[in-house]
Amino acid sequence: MRRRLVVLCIFHGLFCFPSSYKYLFSAPEMVRDLIIGFVPDAWLHSLDYKTLERVEGSYITEDFRGRADDIVWRIKLGNEWVYLYLLIEFQSTVDKYMALRMMVYQGLLYQDLIKQGTVLSDGRLPPVLPIVLYNGSQRWTAATDVFDLIPPVPGLVEQFKPRAAFLLVDENAYTDSELASLKNLVATVFRIEHPADPESIQGLLRLLEDWLVDRPDLQRMIARWMRATLMRKPEYRILLPEVENLQGLRIMLSEQLEVWARQYEARGEARGEVRGEIMALQKLLSKRFGVIPNDVLAKISSASQEQVDSWLDQVLDAGSLGDLFGPTTH
Repeated sequence: MRRRLVVLCIFHGLFCFPSSYKYLFSAPEMVRDLIIGFVPDAWLHSLDYKTLERVEGSYITEDFRGRADDIVWRIKLGNEWVYLYLLIEFQSTVDKYMALRMMVYQGLLYQDLIKQGTVLSDGRLPPVLPIVLYNGSQRWTAATDVFDLIPPVPGLVEQFKPRAAFLLVDENAYTDSELASLKNLVATVFRIEHPADPESIQGLLRLLEDWLVDRPDLQRMIARWMRATLMRKPEYRILLPEVENLQGLRIMLSEQLEVWARQYEARGEARGEVRGEIMALQKLLSKRFGVIPNDVLAKISSASQEQVDSWLDQVLDAGSLGDLFGPTTH
């Protein structure tokens, strides 16, 4: 009997091509390294990823296609084919209702599989592994199961609350040393997204050059993605010409590295000053008003230096937290 495994991940248009993860994950090597490096499942790891190949065609309903682009892969298991439906969701911000969105996506996918007649041979639905890859600046804090979005209910109703969880891959959950211990393309991409300093990017480029010495196509893809990413990020603010490989990108970056490093250091000092003022503001607020609600802490942590200075000027005269931050939740 032919078996099918369905892996659901949603590629959403949060980035512009080619700086998007969607661009990178059109390469089977990236799909392989995401699963092997960041999906904790021995059976998935045991599959022969040399047989991973793209399947042409669309398997998504019109409503679903309006939200995401479908990419379908299959991988051979022994003498059988296991189908991997890869519809990956990339998040750069924490979405409180992400679990609900993923449950809707899975339902739409199942509806279309039934319509296309691609369910299992006995009529049952194929399994789905939903994955959200999150690359925001803070740790993920939202629920990963729709069950946790619904409060407890007495009696019988509690039994019928839906459960639909997704597998979260949070870049912030891994230290640089943990990522460095993996000879893994996806891990290296994560390190490029959050470099310790400008010089570390040069080392990562050399590492990728060594790994991909016989793969000019992958070198070109990663170089194009990295160029677009560096130009997009406001903390770098650099302009780079088109590049064809990682060596060319590394050479161009080395020419700007000294200026870039000075700018990086100056921004680090500025951030340090803001963090000091934020800590002072939090201490004053705690002394005046007691426990600070989470939504107020979130506003403070993401505020500009000008806004923090303004709150410091007003904190002694304010009668309540609401006078400073508006309505708050506890």
